[in-house]
Amino acid sequence: MYGVAKTIAPALHVADLTHEITPYNIWEASYRLYQTLSYWPVGTVFVFVVDPGVGSDRKSVCALTKTGHYVYYTDNGTLTHIAKFFGLKAVRKINEIEPLAHSDESHTFHGHDVYAYNGARLASGQLDFSDIGPKINPATIVKLPPVVTADSITGMVDILDVRFGSKKKRTWYTQQPFKASDWFVVILAIALFGITLYLFKLNHGRFYDPFN
Repeated sequence: MYGVAKTIAPALHVADLTHEITPYNIWEASYRLYQTLSYWPVGTVFVFVVDPGVGSDRKSVCALTKTGHYVYYTDNGTLTHIAKFFGLKAVRKINEIEPLAHSDESHTFHGHDVYAYNGARLASGQLDFSDIGPKINPATIVKLPPVVTADSITGMVDILDVRFGSKKKRTWYTQQPFKASDWFVVILAIALFGITLYLFKLNHGRFYDPFN
């Protein structure tokens, strides 16, 4: 992908967001993109490829967010968080009539054959957003919903940044109900503290002194 981008525009600055998305985990990809997008300058072009359906008839698209960023991605739910929290101004289906040379020889490398190729052209000014391809109604893009049944709604924790100690994400510490053993430990700790205060008062401000 670097090679394709540099071939299209040698002076183009290319940076990595991450290569640590769990394979095929679209939800994680969606959250990581939402987590980082606003830290980049307006007009930045993102090429975000987590594409379990590569080679199928899923759509390749480019979205312009309401924050002014462009995202080349597979319409498989990758923009779930971006659409909800930032909003989408416009979406276009990528026109693959003029693809990267020799890309017809491969059906599994759309990351560089289609996304990096077109992303580099857009970022370098060789391609205008309006020329990427036909418009798509932003409301119709694929989003990953919670699982809804007749008597329940099943959601998911967005992400667990346990490597960095993300306090607000570690909900399991506070959500589990107290067990009998938990109450025993709490009561014992209170009792020991009370005994300590009593002995402190009994010895006139001194703790136990074996030499006096």
